Formats: sequence, C-alpha cells, structure tokens
Amino acid sequence: MAEITVQAEERQEVGKGPNRRLRTQGKIPAVLYGHGLETLSVSVDTGDVDEILCSETGHNTIFKLQVGSNSTDVLIRDYQLDPVKGTLLHADFQVVALDKKMTFSVPVQTMGTASGVTAGGVLDIVLREIELECLPSNVPDHIPVDITELEIGDSVRVEALQLDLSKISVLSDPNLVILSIVPPHVEEEPEAIAEEEEELEEPELIKKGKAEEEEETEEKGKGKAQAAKQDKE
Repeated sequence: MAEITVQAEERQEVGKGPNRRLRTQGKIPAVLYGHGLETLSVSVDTGDVDEILCSETGHNTIFKLQVGSNSTDVLIRDYQLDPVKGTLLHADFQVVALDKKMTFSVPVQTMGTASGVTAGGVLDIVLREIELECLPSNVPDHIPVDITELEIGDSVRVEALQLDLSKISVLSDPNLVILSIVPPHVEEEPEAIAEEEEELEEPELIKKGKAEEEEETEEKGKGKAQAAKQDKE
C-alpha cells in the first residue's frame, strides 16, 4: 500500500463553538498523543480520515500525520460519529513506534459458503474482531475463516484461527466462539397454537362444571331441608 500523508493543523481554540465551525469547513477536531508526546489538539480534513477508515486496513492503517514541519507515524486509535447522520465528529491519533509491538483489533472475514447454510442453517457471527499484539508492520488487514465445511451445529473458536504465532500474539480468549451454524427458526403453525390454547382452556371448563355441580347440590340440599320442615309442621 502506498504511503499516506494527512495534513493537520494545530488548533488554538477548543470547545463546542470552535469545533462546530471546523465541521462547517469540512474539517474535524482531533488529538495526537503517545510515546511521550504531550497531547496536541489538531484539525484535519474529514475526507482524509473517511478515506482511511473505508480502506482495507481501516482504523489499523499506519500513515504519516504532518503537523507543520513535523511528520509522525500514527494510526486512528478511536473516532466518534454523529449518532443520526453517521458523519465523523472527532478522531484520536496515536503515535506509532514501528519497532514496538502494539495491540490491534482485527476484523474477521468469512470465506466460502457453509454446507450447513446450504442445508437451511443460519450463519451466526458472534465475534467480529480479534485482539492481536504485534509489530505495526505485521498486523493483517483481516483474519480469514474458511466456513465451507461447517455443518449445522458446528462452530469456530478463537483457538482454531490460522495465524503466524511467531509474529502475532492472540489476546482474545481462545475459547470464545467466533461464529456458528445454527438450525433455522421454525415458526409454530397457527393450528397448533389454537390447539394449545384450547387445551389450556379445558381446566377452566372443568372447574366451571364442578361449580355448577356444587350449586345443584346446594339447591337439592335446600329443597330437602324445606320438605323436612313442612313435614314437622
């Protein structure tokens, strides 16, 4: 990948008002920090950051941030989006030492179509990113997972990933399930539901019948008592 350089300007003003004005100019506020550097407030073109985030390496892209006469290797450690519009609001740039290991969140990418999916199952992706530690030059764009042979009920865990462990350390729990092929959800037929409802109503009918029997018994008892009273009179 060709080397990327993003131009940045040091910010003299901070706060909501100045930040809004920046965004109306097609820029976003950002901060630069890391490796003993005092945190620096800067502004960058929104389009430059968008382009990096939409690239194959995404937020793990190493690029040059040019602030005045100083050029620094950085990556986008964090960013904030507008919850409604989805547009960029802010970014955090972390200084990268190319000879020191760092932690990265690398996306999982499935390869092929699972046999279980062809048979009617559903691919359920539980874990979309894996935490790795490595040199910046060794971080992969993504982690491929071949799902072709998976049947319904099969799953893939972190421990099964094919990675070069001589260069990369996996920080995610090896027992975590990344994805699985689950059976299709079958909705219950309306007739079956109606039958269940009828079965649930039957005890009420039985109870009602018992109540009626008790009322009849009480009426008979009252009738006998009145007849006995008349005989005595």
